[in-house]
Amino acid sequence: MKLFGSSGIRGIANVEVTPLLAQKVGAAIASQFEGGAIIVGRDTRTTGEMLEAALTSGIVSCGFVAGTLGITPTPVVAWLTREMEAEAGVSISASHNPPEYNGFKVFDSMGMAYTQEQQQRLEEIIEEGRFETSSWEMVGRVEQMDAGRLYIDAVAQSIGFTMDWKVACDLFNGATCTIAPEAFEEMGCDATLINAQPDGYFPAGNPEPTKESLERLGRMVKASGARIGFGFDGDGDRMMAVDEGGTIPSPDRVLALYARYVVEANKGGVVITHVGASMCVNEAVEKVGGSVVRTKVGDVYITEAMIEHEAVFGGEPVGAWVHPEVNLCPDGILSALKLMAALDVEGKNLSEALKDVPDYPTLRTKVECPDLDKGKAMEGVSSSYGSGFGEVKEVSTVDGVRMELEDGWVLIRPSGTEPILRITVEARSDKRAEELLNASRELVIGILGGKR
Repeated sequence: MKLFGSSGIRGIANVEVTPLLAQKVGAAIASQFEGGAIIVGRDTRTTGEMLEAALTSGIVSCGFVAGTLGITPTPVVAWLTREMEAEAGVSISASHNPPEYNGFKVFDSMGMAYTQEQQQRLEEIIEEGRFETSSWEMVGRVEQMDAGRLYIDAVAQSIGFTMDWKVACDLFNGATCTIAPEAFEEMGCDATLINAQPDGYFPAGNPEPTKESLERLGRMVKASGARIGFGFDGDGDRMMAVDEGGTIPSPDRVLALYARYVVEANKGGVVITHVGASMCVNEAVEKVGGSVVRTKVGDVYITEAMIEHEAVFGGEPVGAWVHPEVNLCPDGILSALKLMAALDVEGKNLSEALKDVPDYPTLRTKVECPDLDKGKAMEGVSSSYGSGFGEVKEVSTVDGVRMELEDGWVLIRPSGTEPILRITVEARSDKRAEELLNASRELVIGILGGKR
């Protein structure tokens, strides 16, 4: 596809993602239906209002009501789309990308991100110009909505705490600034928030919670005596946790911990994650009678598989967690509160709860590979892995090639944005991880015919 990537449409605002494109996207979404409403929200980026005006003009030109939420987290857009029985929803955001980027994420009437098939259909309408515009007397209208409270009330009804919670959060000047203060207050939490002013220039740095960017939050958690901390990305569909000592634990382990809790609470069930997640997820889930299904990298694939397998939970290690009983979109604030509720039930702080979730060494590298050679290279990987890995128990080609070994795994997959092949390995010891990384790199270089 020309427009959609693994998480919607993204690009440099006013260069790749222009008002003209926004208008076409709005008209194309509306052209698939015979009338109704489309919900629109945006993050704090400075180009958001410009793109919102263009997007809604396209929606209105086809006779639809465009319900605008203003600055709103992406998961709230998705949730309200379903709750208000709208035909679709659009979040104007580039998530964790730098401030010069922007984009669109489209949701269906169930609040689920558009599948590849739906994205393809939308691109065809745009490319062919098949817009179902209305006559002048039948155009739609824009209605400003203030519906964030509905979301907060729904979340509060689904979660309860028995312990007092002191929380520290870094909002990275993103869309959660409009929801997080009220949500934590509603839940009775003593919340300290930093970078809590909406600012599309992101003065606190790119709105992406990583081990490095969360260090300031770690210091605040420790200094304030908070029991837990959370960092949220620019549009609020991801969260990363910090424990009570200010340490940033492996997000794979936190994912495994919560997945185990959900499966145990449901007395079984399926959990969905992607091919690059740690084997500790499988171990934690299977230990309590659940099973794990792995998909391609990307929350769209996670959600699709959750519907197919009727999963009780799904998520990616980057903190994009999906709780199907509430929302079919990854939801940062909901995930933070759900994790706190799980810890509340167990009467533990995060570091205590993670003690029995193993932290396996994971290594990554990349090998240069021209885009035109990626297909041939991956065919070579599929057919020529050998003794360098030991006994290969299982091979998955869901996304690249993932080899399951007795003591770890190897994933080799082509980048969707760069001329490289990405290699990820995990093992039960540092030495074995190094061996697997070297063997993987040698395999790929050999297939490509020389040094890289």
